[in-house]
Order: sequence, then structure tokens, then C-alpha cells
Amino acid sequence: MVRRATVREFAAASLWVLPAAWALVAMVAGAVVSHVTIGPGSVWAPLAFQGTADDARTLLITIVSTVVTVIALVLGLTVVALQLSSTQFSPRLLRNFLRDKPTQRVLSVFLSTFTYSTAGLYTVGIASGVRVENFPRLAVTGAILLLFASLAMVIYFADHLAHSIQIDAITELVQRGTVEVVRMKPGDSEGPPPTPPPWAITVPATQSGYVQAAHPHLLLSLAIEKGVTVLVRPRVGEHMVAGTTLAWVWRSSARDPRPDPAAFTKLLAEAVHIGFERTLEQDAAFGIRQLVDVACKALSPAVNDPYTAVQAIDHLSVIFCALAVRPLGDDVAAAPDGAVMVVVPGRRFADYLSTMCGLIRRYGASEPTVAVALLRLLDECAETLTQPSRLTSIVEQATLIRDDAERKIPQPADALAIREAAAALADKLSNRVG
Repeated sequence: MVRRATVREFAAASLWVLPAAWALVAMVAGAVVSHVTIGPGSVWAPLAFQGTADDARTLLITIVSTVVTVIALVLGLTVVALQLSSTQFSPRLLRNFLRDKPTQRVLSVFLSTFTYSTAGLYTVGIASGVRVENFPRLAVTGAILLLFASLAMVIYFADHLAHSIQIDAITELVQRGTVEVVRMKPGDSEGPPPTPPPWAITVPATQSGYVQAAHPHLLLSLAIEKGVTVLVRPRVGEHMVAGTTLAWVWRSSARDPRPDPAAFTKLLAEAVHIGFERTLEQDAAFGIRQLVDVACKALSPAVNDPYTAVQAIDHLSVIFCALAVRPLGDDVAAAPDGAVMVVVPGRRFADYLSTMCGLIRRYGASEPTVAVALLRLLDECAETLTQPSRLTSIVEQATLIRDDAERKIPQPADALAIREAAAALADKLSNRVG
């Protein structure tokens, strides 16, 4: 199951997997259709290609050359979109464009048309190296239909591309993916994680990269067999260096035999998946980071677009309201008696909140609309919170936002809206605490 999820994530983030699969399907379909013979009296005869073998070969050559040109055009436009999103918004958004299903479908149709038509050139009008007049006419009709489908996809792709590079579409895509991760991500132990004792052994990482996913249940059976507790050191989304500590393993007493780290190395590598980049597979903080990058880039002196930052904060509000109503923390797999457990550390609500508010607050402290948007985010979180203990984090962030804004904004009248929003939030929080 875990390996299947990893393969699915790789396929979804690769621009070539779906088109390559459909190209193979097109070749198989062409081989099947080429064996269909339609007689002159058949009801399907009007659908068969009516020209000669030379006409058919000329048509297929034209389709192949046209589709190659269109593929080059589509790839060029895609590169332009990638460059635009990288420079104007954030380089961490590139993965979202690679995962874009409409672009993958468009390339699938183009590549299918190319492979179908190219394969047809081997059979149309030629048999055993000799030109003949009998050829699979229905297969040539299929190439014509694919050509029309490709032309329709050109219009569809132009419309999709124009919409996909809009900031609203980009931030909505990140928000939707992150909320899905928030709802599916395991981890509900918000208490302090166990502390490795002095006799704990360390298991080193076998490769460098970012922790993309962690599955503690894969380690539980081995932990029960060995009678040990396993604590993974990095959180999902953090970077690891090969040879450094990936996990601690220990038994309950220093007098017990020390476990062999080699017994855990291979299974840990399977349970803690490390890749060369961060992904949204289990990493909600990565989606938050993408929207924070958009806000910070918009607030930079080179761009100076505070409204885009406010839009990013609005989408962050949806994510944080989803975080506010669900349990967060470490992902723990434990034996029935609780004596043996495997723990993967996780972020708490305060960690997510401070990371988001801290960066945007520091970059946008001098812009009142940004500070008001951040306070509005905190107000919406306060309305949806189900755990009163998290109200402290909201109070801390609201105080920092207000103080930084008052220090950075020279005109008192400009800071009036911030003071009013902060006061209204403080009243709401005091009523919740009371």
C-alpha cells in the first residue's frame, strides 16, 4: 500500500507518465483497428477512408508533421508558464504545474495522435515491402478523428493556460491540495514526545533529502518483536543528511541488551520515505510555505503588490481553519499495552501558526491591509477552534502583529484599522477564555 502510494505520487508529479501510457494505448488500438476489414456493402463503409493508399500515406505524414509542431508549441507555452510562476510567485509552485492534469491530458492526446499516425505509416499501402491498394481504411479514419481531437485540445489548452497562471487559480490549487493533506495526515498526539535515554542507539539515514512521508505502523511489528521504542528524529518536510541520526531505538532499561541498529536500517528506509524534494503527500507545511512565499514575494520592493499578499492570506485562512478543528501532533503507532511504540514527530497548531504569521508579519508590517488580513485570519481561527489551549497561540500572534504594525507604520491614522481589529479579536478571545 505504501509503495503504491509512492508510485502514485511520482506518477502524478511527472509530466511524461500519463502521455507515455496513452501513447502505448494508441499503438495497441492502432494495431487492433488495422485488422478490421470493412466490405463495400457494410453499414460502416461510409466511415472508412475513401481515398487511395497514396492519399492515406500523405494524410498520415501531414498529421505527424502537424502534431510535432503543435507539441513543440504546447511545451514552449508550458515552459513560459513555469518560468512566470517561478519568478513572479514562488519556485516551489513548479511542482503544481507538473501535476496539472489538464496539461497531462492535452499532451496525452497529442502524443497518442503522433504514435498512432506514425505506426500507421508502416502498414498503409505497403505489404512485405510492395505497394498495394488494400489498406486498413478504418484505421486511417481513426487518425483523422485524433487530428480533430488534437485541434480541439489546442483551443482547450490555450484557455486552460490563460486561467492556470492567474494568481487566484494558483492559490486555490495550493489551498485545495493542502486542505486535503490536513484532513488525511495522521498524527494526533499533542503531548510531549518521549525523550531518548542515554542508552538509546542511533540508526543513521542511508540517503540525503527531504522526508516526504512517514509510516510508523510499518515499524511497529519489528518494534514489538525486539521490545523497543523507536523515535524518528525529523518531521515530515525536514531535510536529512546521509549518515546523520534518522531515529533512536531503545529498550526500557539500560541493563537490557542493546538492540542491533542494522536490524532497523532497511525497514526504517521503507517507513520513512526520503526524496530529493518536498511534496504534499503528508506535508501540509509545504502547502502553507507555498502560499507564504506568494505573499512574501508580493510584498517585496521589486513587486510591491500587497493585494496579492492579502489573497494568499485569505487562502491560508481556509487552511488554518481546517487545522484548527482537527487534532495535530506526533504520529504514534503503539502496542496494545502501550509498552512499545513508534513515534514520528509532528507539528502542532502553534508551529504552523508562528511559521505563517511570522514571515508575512515581518515582510508586511508596514502595510495596514496585510496586518488586518492576518488579524482576520486569526479571528476566523478563533471562531472555529475546538481546543481552548490553542487560543494562547492566537493571542501571541495577534499581539505581535499589532505591535509590529504600530512600530512600522508612521501615520497613526493608518494603524487605526489594525488597532480596532486587534481589540475586537482580544474581546472575542477573552470571552472564549472566560
